[in-house]
Amino acid sequence: MNVLADDVRRPVDPAVFRDAMALLAAPLTIVTTLDAQGHRQGFTASSVTSASLEPPLLLVGLSNTSSCRPALTQSDGFVVNVLGEQHAEVAGRFAARDVDRFAEQDFGSWPGCGLPYLTDANAVLRCTTVDRVPVGDHLLLIGELTGVLTPGSAPPLLWYQRAFRSTRRAS
Repeated sequence: MNVLADDVRRPVDPAVFRDAMALLAAPLTIVTTLDAQGHRQGFTASSVTSASLEPPLLLVGLSNTSSCRPALTQSDGFVVNVLGEQHAEVAGRFAARDVDRFAEQDFGSWPGCGLPYLTDANAVLRCTTVDRVPVGDHLLLIGELTGVLTPGSAPPLLWYQRAFRSTRRAS
């Protein structure tokens, strides 16, 4: 489908934008934190990117309707768990509502702060929150990288055309 704007100052329809973004492959992560009561919170995120090398900063896009938004607006830290292809089930669970997202998965607690992390993730990126920027229907979390673990090395789990994908070729 091709959509040409008749007015270059007016944005395209959100459905057109969503369809176009479905063609942009993105690595999948699970972002975790603790809420004010110390309960684990987390969600599946494809909107994660590096923002700066010095200092090392990550940017995470969080929907305003996310059930994790209250926890992440109050917490002073979060963890980005970079998923491998074996994590499709856990990625689906962390994207669902009204389920125990942490059930049946091996999560550790980061020493010193207790933030939950996926022990077999390809990479675990512990961040201290340095800013929160409201943008449209999202909140951008900016975190300074304060710890890294690299326990896994599986092919990455990707989000492409609204489905989980792997870089491994089908045989």
